[in-house]
Amino acid sequence: MKDIRFNVSLYISIPVIIAGIALLSTLATYNITLFYLDNGQNPIWPVAFWSTVLILLTLVCGILIVRFLINPMERFVVKTASLGVQKSESPELQRYKRHDEMSRYTRIFDQVTELLSKVESIQLFPKIVGQSKEMRSIFNQILKVAPTDSTVLILGETGTGKELFAKSIHEHSKRSDKPFVAINCAAIPEGLLESELFGHEKGAFTGAESKKVGKFEAANGGTIFLDEIGDMPLGTQAKLLRVIQESLFEHVGGTRPIKVNIRFIAATNQELASMCDKGLFRQDLYFRLNVFPITLPRLRDRKEDIPLLIDRFLEKSNKNQTIAPETLQLLTAYDWPGNVRELQNAIESAQVLASDTIFPTHLPQTLTQSFGNLEQQTQEATATAGEMNIDSRMQQLEKGMIVEALKRANGIQSQTAKLLGIKERSLWHRIKKYEIDVSVYKINGDSD
Repeated sequence: MKDIRFNVSLYISIPVIIAGIALLSTLATYNITLFYLDNGQNPIWPVAFWSTVLILLTLVCGILIVRFLINPMERFVVKTASLGVQKSESPELQRYKRHDEMSRYTRIFDQVTELLSKVESIQLFPKIVGQSKEMRSIFNQILKVAPTDSTVLILGETGTGKELFAKSIHEHSKRSDKPFVAINCAAIPEGLLESELFGHEKGAFTGAESKKVGKFEAANGGTIFLDEIGDMPLGTQAKLLRVIQESLFEHVGGTRPIKVNIRFIAATNQELASMCDKGLFRQDLYFRLNVFPITLPRLRDRKEDIPLLIDRFLEKSNKNQTIAPETLQLLTAYDWPGNVRELQNAIESAQVLASDTIFPTHLPQTLTQSFGNLEQQTQEATATAGEMNIDSRMQQLEKGMIVEALKRANGIQSQTAKLLGIKERSLWHRIKKYEIDVSVYKINGDSD
């Protein structure tokens, strides 16, 4: 038997029900009043009676809506609380939101959505460490562009992992079973770059004793990744443009056209647009490469990922070492101009010096020097108070780090907690402990 049922969205059915009740009330009141007036009777009591009936009907509808819609939401919220999904909040924030149920539901759903997004990121991108909003935005872009053959231009500072993201695009593409070939345009001398890309014929130049297959041929059917594309010579750029436009090229010293089917991904840490203005990069090639740009976030812009990265580096080393809380705070507060690569090198260096636990003294000097002002504050406090034990010195250092983070975040506690790599509840307790006046660091009345 054919199923003739229709599914109607709640966004339509509930407003229609409420509007229907209002229309029914209006029509009933009008007809009752008109009937009694036509018969020369007072319509007050009949109208009052039927109004009461309609009010009760509306009340029943409201109870049903609460029962079948709000109650499941409340059970869901209670369940997430028992599972530990909800984020802890400061007592002030809890008191503020205690009576605002809709705000509470919205907040819980946002947290669950964020959690599911993080789980999805871990499953789809196991090789990339990052659960921040910035990283999940990049993952979303990759999932959209990967199934296509569009050229991708990856932008970002040195050390942000551009090749790792290029590999992820290839792995999620239809060419995942085909070759992925990477070449660093800055690492190969100008005279040899064309030979590496296009290959060469025997005797094409001095030292070419045999025929060589280039990167383009090796990547046929798959993906080629051109790292540091901004360092490619202008002459080679013109030949690369032809490959992108026509999928044709010749070996160095050869005359036979070779046709390939390649997906191009390029990356650079330079401003290609400004290089075009200065004549250092071909504008037509830039337009060909800049089809789908992806800008990778700097590590200092996603500091909540730093503890996850550190855990990954420690796991890979298999040395069973841990990191001290004060060390983690220092690493989280640092700006990391070298991004993930600098962090990895710092952890590796500290592991060589440390035994079981990595303390701030094990970190590279370049990191500890950046916190010279905080250390100086600690030393001045020590000189003023006389001899101070290690607990007191650590408290002074911790307070100084919190104050510095508050300054950077303009007094916004949620951002301050992210900078320090701790939860908002933990930050709130520390602020109370050290009697820090947060309002001093807020700009133009900004608040959490």
